[in-house]
Amino acid sequence: MAELNSLEELGASVAAAPAQPAAPVHVRKVDDLGRSYATGKRKNAIARVWVKPGTGKITVNGRDFVKYFARPVLQMVVQQPVVAAARQGQFDVVCTVTGGGLSGQAGAVRHGVSKALTYFEPGLRAVLKKGGFLTRDSRVVERKKYGKAKARRSFQFSKR
Repeated sequence: MAELNSLEELGASVAAAPAQPAAPVHVRKVDDLGRSYATGKRKNAIARVWVKPGTGKITVNGRDFVKYFARPVLQMVVQQPVVAAARQGQFDVVCTVTGGGLSGQAGAVRHGVSKALTYFEPGLRAVLKKGGFLTRDSRVVERKKYGKAKARRSFQFSKR
């Protein structure tokens, strides 16, 4: 009988304590040189991005990003995370990007810059997450199927 009472007390104490999941704590991740590193991906492009305090210079594969991404739309895409975080002119970004085309590479750089900014300054995570910059865009080209001209297009039908 005493065991039953102790079990009831134990059950009451467990029920009284609300089970709260521990909120994830985002800590600052910076290397010895004061840079934060992240990898961004989009389609088949992969960007390795380093962010450090500086004057706002963005370098892609050793060239200025304005020269590398000649189209204004791609330049805007690369700058979106920094503008959304209101940190223009405060961080230097150095990145190397491989694979895919220019549009995919710009998206990969954007993803990498966003992640690197959150590693450098965890307080920016809420703003960048709300803007959708931390989510990897998983859309990729559909593979070609046998018996088809492309992924879905059939060969031209001939009645005779």
